[in-house]
Amino acid sequence: MNTAVTLGYVHGYSDHEALRLGCQADTLAGLLHAGTAYPAGSRVLEVGCGVGAQTVHLAAGSPRARIVAVDVCEASLVQARARVAAAVPRARVEWRRADVRDLPFADGEFDHVFVCFVLEHLVDPVGVLSGLRRVLRPGGTITVIEGDHGSALFHPPSRYARAAIDALVQLQATAGGDALIGRRLQPLLDSSGYDGVEVCPRTVYVDRTRPALVDGFTRSTLIAMVEALREDALAAGLLTPMDWDRGIADLRRIADEGGTVHYTFFKACAVNPPRG
Repeated sequence: MNTAVTLGYVHGYSDHEALRLGCQADTLAGLLHAGTAYPAGSRVLEVGCGVGAQTVHLAAGSPRARIVAVDVCEASLVQARARVAAAVPRARVEWRRADVRDLPFADGEFDHVFVCFVLEHLVDPVGVLSGLRRVLRPGGTITVIEGDHGSALFHPPSRYARAAIDALVQLQATAGGDALIGRRLQPLLDSSGYDGVEVCPRTVYVDRTRPALVDGFTRSTLIAMVEALREDALAAGLLTPMDWDRGIADLRRIADEGGTVHYTFFKACAVNPPRG
């Protein structure tokens, strides 16, 4: 994640977070990557590739495209190389350490840009999206995927569980990001100068009849993301220790029999118009 344009990646860079990102990407690959396949020979830029969790699925879905994956964190790039090499041995991926505000590429060098779970952490998403137009050829496309924590609905209901999720939203805002950014993709891309913006909600619904999602999404993605921020939430005074622990316990109940969860991701596609 590009720390140059954010006040801090709220989830951190721990091994636990790397595992969570991989589980999230693998669990949601069919949902989020459906409809994303780039032609042979096309040049694709993945911005903020992190540990390569999404790069794996980009490479698998477009095996003959030429992917350049960039991130500001060298340690994440090391993990990304290893992850993709193990999962997609013949993947055509070039790895570059780069700042998204100052990309070391020629004007119009890429046919497509892919941005997943990056804008939510940026101080100036419009500025970044506008800047990406320089390296994207006229007529090229951009794909942006983001979540929206405000879309999380669950049963059994719990004000403590809701407060724990809201604490994550507040922590991300304090770090300069926006955990509710999914609902803003259309106006963000429109304000950045793109044409033909289309946004499609991609909804996850989980109950006991979908055990793979109970484990992969409810437990290993949503709950893991929230509970990892316990110390930060308490240090910020957002909840008392007792209320936080009650909230996490209630979140875990939604993974039990009788529990359900609903969450919406937003996938936007747009075109870089001719310069002039």
